[in-house]
Amino acid sequence: MKKLTAVVTLALGVLTSTLAFAADMQLRIGSLVPKNSLYHRQLMEMGEAWRSAQGGASKYVVYPDGSQGGEAEMARRMRIGQLQGALMSIVGLREIEPTVAALQNLPLLFRSWEELDYVREKMRPAMEKKFLDKGFVVLAWGDAGWVRFFSKEAAVRPDDYKRMKFFAWGAELEQQAIMKSLGYTPVPLETADILPSIQTGMINVVPSTPYFALASQIYNTAPHMLEINWAPIVGAMVLTTKAWEAMAPAAQQALRTTGEKAGVQLRAQARREVDEAVQAMKKRGLIVHTPSAKEAQEWNDLADKLYPRIRGTMVPADTFDEVFKHVKAYRQTPGK
Repeated sequence: MKKLTAVVTLALGVLTSTLAFAADMQLRIGSLVPKNSLYHRQLMEMGEAWRSAQGGASKYVVYPDGSQGGEAEMARRMRIGQLQGALMSIVGLREIEPTVAALQNLPLLFRSWEELDYVREKMRPAMEKKFLDKGFVVLAWGDAGWVRFFSKEAAVRPDDYKRMKFFAWGAELEQQAIMKSLGYTPVPLETADILPSIQTGMINVVPSTPYFALASQIYNTAPHMLEINWAPIVGAMVLTTKAWEAMAPAAQQALRTTGEKAGVQLRAQARREVDEAVQAMKKRGLIVHTPSAKEAQEWNDLADKLYPRIRGTMVPADTFDEVFKHVKAYRQTPGK
């Protein structure tokens, strides 16, 4: 009887401490997204659902506007437990799992959102398994629009940009090396440095989605936009498995459900915002430059030069080949 009492007491003690830990659990989520933007609001909705399901005194805190540093820094903070999750683009996600770079770092490859969706869904199960093996759970996939080039001076042809200085992600050393090899000048910075750097002339060109250019007011200093869909900005909401495994099953399900919903809404809204943001900026003085057929071919030729340099550096070779295989299959589908 004494042994049984001791076992029951121990079990109750463990259960009590577990419940206390769960009740005091805190999720700290980092992102570069602007405060009060659609992306920020979606993160907050996920948090409300999680907090309700987790119960107790659980807390959910979102740090927008890059207040936790650049995306590479946020990946580091998750690894050491300072953050439990983040909504990041490929720039940060590839710090965790390099194969994900294939969805964003192949310029002019994807011709439509439908093509990107097809490839992502084909690769999604394997990529999410790789993230899980690295200690992260993927809760939602989103995107933020097509990258366009915003510059202080008019530019249409690839060679026009060789006299300019490009914003480049500080963590993407391979990209900077490739740009230099083709005669371009990258200036490694973090997102928070973009506006002051273009205002002072440290950079002349910012590859950016129209929504970000509008929200950050980049277009006021760089009023020329090249209308090409250079590459999609793809992102995902990830959470550390340590945090995931510590929460209640109901809270896990709440995050799964709201995460899928958020991903759908983020993708739909971001795609609408491409044209809406451009129209809003045009009313405020943005000058849009549309390449001619000959100029567009020059850009395609540049992309063809980039692919061999990207394969095996920015994108693992086997993943690079898989993406091209899926793109080919999509384009061979009747009606595509």
